[in-house]
Amino acid sequence: MSRAAGWGLFVLLLLVQVQVLYLTTGTGPPPFPHADKLVHAAVFAAPAAVATAVRSRWALGLLVVHALVSEPLQAWTTTTRQADVWDTVADLVGIVLGVVVMQSMRRAGGRP
Repeated sequence: MSRAAGWGLFVLLLLVQVQVLYLTTGTGPPPFPHADKLVHAAVFAAPAAVATAVRSRWALGLLVVHALVSEPLQAWTTTTRQADVWDTVADLVGIVLGVVVMQSMRRAGGRP
């Protein structure tokens, strides 16, 4: 993947993140308990993996800051969401998973 394509994908994934975290109101009960935690982890893991692929520490830092402020922002800017510390934990776990997966893939491919 070219660096430009990586940045394009990163921006697209941030837009998906905004949609999921701030604009989606829910479509009923979750399919299983704590399904939302998996969604939180996924919407942070994907851009973290891309940020790792393009070797951008500032983009990873941006994701960490967003993970820390997204829950208070949801409670403040929406009427259907409330802050949940476990969602923040899931966001941060997702970032770590995205980095670890991408670094593992890089090592498996023989790249430094």
